[in-house]
Amino acid sequence: MNPLLGWSLATLAVALGYLQWGWRGVVLAVTVIVFWLLLQFGRALRVLRTAGRGPVGHVQSAAMLNARLHLGLRLPQILALTRSLGTRVADDPETFEWRDAGGDAVRLELRSGRLARWTLRRGASDPAPPS
Repeated sequence: MNPLLGWSLATLAVALGYLQWGWRGVVLAVTVIVFWLLLQFGRALRVLRTAGRGPVGHVQSAAMLNARLHLGLRLPQILALTRSLGTRVADDPETFEWRDAGGDAVRLELRSGRLARWTLRRGASDPAPPS
């Protein structure tokens, strides 16, 4: 959600609560806002816990990850897709890489916390031995 929209809705809820029910409406609105923030915090912790348990820089299938990516994804959304933390390749722009068991790799570039570009690199496949 856009932060500006979220804060606008929270302000509107507090104002509407005050106009409708006075201080009790403000308490209700603040309670709902805190509950929403706790839900978001719990969701973020769950994603980070799952990503922290996986091996760093490893995904089941780099090709499947490549197919599920799209511009504008945020890092928590990417971590939910990969279920592991990426290997940092560069700092400017922020670049992370995930590999699979076959040697394929997906390299992601983030700008302002959003996915700006990604590339799929195929691993060196061994040719069949001559018969």
